[in-house]
Amino acid sequence: MKQKERRKYLIEELLKEQPQYGKIQVPKGETDQRNLLRSLMNLRPAGEMNQVFLDVQDEYLREEIREKGITDFAELKPAARGIYLWQGDITTLKCDAIVNAANRGMTGCYYPMHTCIDNCIHTYAGIQLRLECAEIMEKQGHEEEPGRAKITSAYNLPSTYIIHTVGPVVIGQLTDEDEALLTSCYESCLELAHAKGVKSLAFCCISTGEFHFPNEKAAEIAVRTVKRYLAGEGKGMKVIFDVYQDEDYDIYHRLLRMS
Repeated sequence: MKQKERRKYLIEELLKEQPQYGKIQVPKGETDQRNLLRSLMNLRPAGEMNQVFLDVQDEYLREEIREKGITDFAELKPAARGIYLWQGDITTLKCDAIVNAANRGMTGCYYPMHTCIDNCIHTYAGIQLRLECAEIMEKQGHEEEPGRAKITSAYNLPSTYIIHTVGPVVIGQLTDEDEALLTSCYESCLELAHAKGVKSLAFCCISTGEFHFPNEKAAEIAVRTVKRYLAGEGKGMKVIFDVYQDEDYDIYHRLLRMS
């Protein structure tokens, strides 16, 4: 089965499953088909799916990621002792674990085609990720508190695990509590990674963007917390700061060069 056939099959199955979208026709254009498939996956509630669908989805997503191009962490050069800086799409990074900046519901972003990292990670990992997250949250019995972390499989991503953490949402002036919670995010992720035997961990820019944490201050907290952890309990672990915007790359490059 070719990619266009897989894509059409997945769209049709998701439309059948969700009758409220039954009048939607599969578009002819490849871009429109990709966007519709992603939107349907974003909107789909957590739930079981038949194995045939999952097999086709997994083949489709892995090929999509291969086409985007996979970067192996082992090919990167360190920017400081035990620390790497890479600019790119975290869903294409091959390492032991990547960090997802989640919301308190912890089951992904439900806004179709949203550009947040949570949406991107759930889209390319596959629908199994939302189900695993939902099961974790059902067992917990309440929304995730900022500063904590949970770990799941990465499914179709090149990494092995995803560590999900909820960063603080900054409203108005940055507070000491905001800074403490962001520090806790990094510490929780590092401790969970260590407990799971993770040797290479990629952080996104937690709480920046949609959560309005100032980029410069967020990076300072990230670098300081990671360096402190690697100098102690985390000796031997490799940490990658994955940035997407040029602004963040420049900030991290400067901070790491100064360290």
